Amino acid sequence: MDIILSNTSKEPLFSQIKTQIKSHIFSGALMEGDALPSMRALAKELQVSVITTKRAYEDLEQEGYLVSAIGRGTFVAGQQPHVLKEWQIREFENQLEAVIAKGKQIGLTKADMIERLTFFYEGDE
Repeated sequence: MDIILSNTSKEPLFSQIKTQIKSHIFSGALMEGDALPSMRALAKELQVSVITTKRAYEDLEQEGYLVSAIGRGTFVAGQQPHVLKEWQIREFENQLEAVIAKGKQIGLTKADMIERLTFFYEGDE
């Protein structure tokens, strides 16, 4: 499992780990039942505190992405395709909410934001 952390990012390390694990699940790189490295092994690999990986794993478990079994390890939880899509939409909406808040903060109007959204959306086609 490839996880790349940035010490210069404003996003906390545990959050970077969570985001990248979710991304691996959404992309299909991690599938239902796949085992994740132990918290200690991942902490050693990423050169972070075990507390950091523990926080990421616990948050992901509370959100329903992972399941832990004492003495067995941590595994990707089973997701139905429609549930996985709902999670992806929820993540997108959270990011969109942050973008809109930032736009309002710098004084963009709704029309300004829609114009930019249209520009970037159509730029991909």
